[in-house]
Amino acid sequence: MIRELHEKLVRGEITSVSLTEKYLQAIEAKDGEIGAYLTVLREQSLVEASFVDEQLRRGEKIDLLSGIPGAIKDNICVARVRATAGSKILDNYIAPYDATVIERVKRKGAVVLGKTNMDEFAMGSSTENSAYRKTKNPVDISRVPGGSSGGSAAAVAGGEAVWALGSDTGGSIRQPASFCGVVGLKPTYGRVSRFGLIAMASSLDQIGPFGESVEDVAIVFSRIAGFDKKDATTAPSGNDKPFEEYLTGDITGLSIGIPKEYFSESLDPRVRAITDKAIERFTSLGVIVKEISLPHSEYALPVYYIIMPCEVSSNLARFDGIKYGMRVNDVKDSLAHTNALLETYLDTRRVGFGTEVKRRVMLGTYALSAGYYDAYYLKAQKVRALIKQDFEEAFKQVDLIFSPTTPEPAFRFGEKGDDPLKMYLSDIYTVTANLAGVPAISFPMGTIEKGDKALPIGGQLSAKWFDEETLLRAADAFEKSLK
Repeated sequence: MIRELHEKLVRGEITSVSLTEKYLQAIEAKDGEIGAYLTVLREQSLVEASFVDEQLRRGEKIDLLSGIPGAIKDNICVARVRATAGSKILDNYIAPYDATVIERVKRKGAVVLGKTNMDEFAMGSSTENSAYRKTKNPVDISRVPGGSSGGSAAAVAGGEAVWALGSDTGGSIRQPASFCGVVGLKPTYGRVSRFGLIAMASSLDQIGPFGESVEDVAIVFSRIAGFDKKDATTAPSGNDKPFEEYLTGDITGLSIGIPKEYFSESLDPRVRAITDKAIERFTSLGVIVKEISLPHSEYALPVYYIIMPCEVSSNLARFDGIKYGMRVNDVKDSLAHTNALLETYLDTRRVGFGTEVKRRVMLGTYALSAGYYDAYYLKAQKVRALIKQDFEEAFKQVDLIFSPTTPEPAFRFGEKGDDPLKMYLSDIYTVTANLAGVPAISFPMGTIEKGDKALPIGGQLSAKWFDEETLLRAADAFEKSLK
């Protein structure tokens, strides 16, 4: 879609302002029901669009992303715009600067329509944990869009943005992409700068794009990837041309591994049937399919749900009612109270944080406490190293690894709210990529009929570190074979 819209802009068939107006009208018409956005930047987006139109009037060459409207997850800072991270504790926080990814897309002339809803501080798999509203799945509004980047996925799936940015800590781009029937990419850890991303778990978080097609995702990814001196964990992008130029459609001779641990008898038979058909399609495209083993993958969820809360506990300690955001103190005479500062800390966090955030902060604090650090956090880090070694061994045998993105289609609101463990199982196929730091993409591979709705199921490919070129090429070839 991005390339088609770009060509129309260049030919003068449309203007960026008219295109932006079209999406603003779609937000006005649909978002009352879908709830994808927390903040809509109507005036700002039209000004950005007018700059691109002026460039075109002057006959200047524009980038593929110039003038194309997109949406930004609300934990990514946009200068002079509210950034809540879906939490009441940051309700009044106005970001003073642009995140690096925002600087880069603005430099290319992209139009930012607004900030999208999310699970509070990116903690959740359904966008039910937002302090503001529940986002609905545009495919079936009785179902969740996934999370934590549910707002970004729903904006693209609902026709309220051409592209969007989200963040992925344990599957928070790929799982909502699967539920909403769009494409979502989690890049290699370190390929995209995290500067300006409100941190959840710093060793796991990555910013990545959503789009209607693999090419759209590749175009946006090309504009945000690369080394950033403001983020010491980033690495040079390494590619000699934009990622969209690697989408040749030819994947003959590539090898794809099928982890036997992911295809146990507990996998939903309908998801298994769709996955088997996808494997047959890859084979018809000239791909060599092999069974492989990721022997430590069974420990991925418990390892993730130890390491992630520990990092959450550390990162969220800064939200104390002193430096920024909400401040609450229920003591009537704070100056006279000997524990006034402590009261401010406790009251602010009690009122400002939601239930899931408190749960994870407490779990992480417990696991990091004296007497438990070695038993939980240190042991989890050792198993994480083994999980990474599994991927290293697997990639000596194959180019890519394939599995379903999720064990089921989108579930209904409230279906898993009373049992956090059931919710955590939504991440069973996605967390390994974050623990190992490898890139992974979710793309539509089929649907499951539920009543009168066809609910999307995503396929997930992961690749070697910094090999997004092969990852995108394979997903694109699969996508094109469906048309």
